[in-house]
Amino acid sequence: MKIKILCLFLLPLFATAQKDAYLFSYFVKNGEDGLHFAYSTDGLTWQALKEGKSFLQPMIGKDKLMRDPCIYQDKSGTFHMVWTSGWWDKIVGYASSKDLVNWSEQKAISVMEHEPTAKNSWAPEIAYDKKSKLFLIFWATTIPGRHKDVADSEKEKGLNHRMYYVTTPDFKTFSETKMYFNPDFSVIDATIFEKGNDYYMFLKNENPKPAEKNIRITQAKSALGPFPTQVSAPITGDYWAEGPTVIQVGEYVYVYFDKYTQHKYGAVRSKDLKTWEDVSDKVTFPEGIRHGTAFKVSPSLLGSLRKL
Repeated sequence: MKIKILCLFLLPLFATAQKDAYLFSYFVKNGEDGLHFAYSTDGLTWQALKEGKSFLQPMIGKDKLMRDPCIYQDKSGTFHMVWTSGWWDKIVGYASSKDLVNWSEQKAISVMEHEPTAKNSWAPEIAYDKKSKLFLIFWATTIPGRHKDVADSEKEKGLNHRMYYVTTPDFKTFSETKMYFNPDFSVIDATIFEKGNDYYMFLKNENPKPAEKNIRITQAKSALGPFPTQVSAPITGDYWAEGPTVIQVGEYVYVYFDKYTQHKYGAVRSKDLKTWEDVSDKVTFPEGIRHGTAFKVSPSLLGSLRKL
């Protein structure tokens, strides 16, 4: 009888421990306070870890910021993170970790310093291309006069972005910087989502006039592309959205984004990546959360982080 009671007692604990676990890396304010994490087990309710305190302070760049933290876990279990180190830097930040608590020395990856007139290097992201077995780091940069002009860009500090990238096998050596995505509109905040044999790029159309400020999709067979510059219609609604990040939760693909003029987060979801349902009224996030990355982790890792 005692054994049966013990088994019945442990069963719900075991079931709870096996729940899917997701993390969301983000920044607050201007990024001066470094790396923050929220967690979820259902993709809808996100709660701050460590009472909203920072996990890592920024140490590099002119402004020493840690904006737009993107985290990717490789097959060995190592987490690689890149971030925007400053508004007008030509570098991106990089660090790695095995447990998301203890981090390697932060280093600056020189991605646009070879371009004298490049204005910035914004919102870097990481993807992995199975065919070439290379990691990609990609980001948005404005190089004046390099791309087709867009109406009213001067009112946005002359910014007219396109996506650039480097490849790396090990985050120690890097290729030359190359053009990644060059549509006929200003584009920022691209992220890659792999599903089946396809790679989906979710991106922000940044055109100011007429104002777009929405999330769209393009699709390719390789993370290296080429991605068609004829993109989908907006998948977000009648509001300004940026910083998309994408995860699979059960049967749904969720796209989370910053409704930055409304100072809150929103989301859309889909079962087929074609028909999208706005579920902004169903998601909750920590107050003050800004652009980051959602990714799946082991329940045991989440359990460790929740004890901090």
